[in-house]
Amino acid sequence: MSKAVKLADIAKQLGVSTVTVSKALSGQRGVSDEMRTKIKLLAEEMGYVKSVQEKAKESKSYTIGVAVADRYLGAASSFYLRLYQELSQRAMRKNCFAMLEIVSYEDEHRIQMPKMVTEEKVDCVIIMGTFTTEYARFLRSNIQLPLILLDTLAAEEESDSVVMSNMMGAYRMTNYLFKMGHSKIGFVGTRLATASIDDRYFGYLKSLMQHGVPLREDWIIDDRDRQTGCSDYHRHYLLPPKEEMPTAFFCNSDVAAMVMIRKLTECGYAVPEDVSVAGFDNFIDEPFPKIGITTYAINLKEMAGRAVHILLQKLENPEYHTGVYMIDGRFIERESTKKIGAPVPFI
Repeated sequence: MSKAVKLADIAKQLGVSTVTVSKALSGQRGVSDEMRTKIKLLAEEMGYVKSVQEKAKESKSYTIGVAVADRYLGAASSFYLRLYQELSQRAMRKNCFAMLEIVSYEDEHRIQMPKMVTEEKVDCVIIMGTFTTEYARFLRSNIQLPLILLDTLAAEEESDSVVMSNMMGAYRMTNYLFKMGHSKIGFVGTRLATASIDDRYFGYLKSLMQHGVPLREDWIIDDRDRQTGCSDYHRHYLLPPKEEMPTAFFCNSDVAAMVMIRKLTECGYAVPEDVSVAGFDNFIDEPFPKIGITTYAINLKEMAGRAVHILLQKLENPEYHTGVYMIDGRFIERESTKKIGAPVPFI
């Protein structure tokens, strides 16, 4: 009886790693089309047959639970719905299924475990977005399943997390406004409302410090309630007096930028002729404004793909940990910002 062909045998023939051969034969990314074809043809020639263990691994299917607070799923705040859609698509490619549970404000403050966990409907959990510190701590301590955080970080200890490079993205956006000649730059976002807003505020603050510009508290504009996360157009987005108006605002999200442009327009300001407005996320699910927003684009596909990959690794190996995995974004310049003078230098 001839000896069974192994992945290592195919790898040796082509001068590649066994990981590359495994990826090629299982349809995973990370292998060129040309190399994938060579590997498949050689495997067929050599009479390679997948082992029982390999077939079982490929056929495994898991249900990934995704918990998100209902305050993030308003009509103008469906960023997390888009992120969930990406998660669902990535899960399906891995023969898995994603299940979304929207946690109500009442359940969050009553410290209720998501039903998908208590009813044992999921194999692992993604906590998407920020919850109250107490509730987030409760989930991390009591969910006895593989778990990661997505677009948020643990307050007290390090947990496996996939996050956007919020601070560096905000730092780059504020530096851009300084480069466009602005030195009077406000920030739109309620501090301590979410970890993402705080990180983006710190990036804004770092840029101010490096340009020798003092922070002005009256130029920090709230966009939501700190406790509930709900936004009120008339109670929030309150503009400074005309004589104290900044020449530019960096907003913690494109939704906040959109609302800020609306508020400025209603108060008689032209964007960007009078005031420049920059955002973050590259995501708006509304027809207003007509003007394109200069922004820092989040790579949703990479965030979703990385989150699913980490969870599958944790399911196969309970000791697997990654810590914080940070994903870079991409700067996009559009019509909402305008150059008004020579660049403001770093100190």
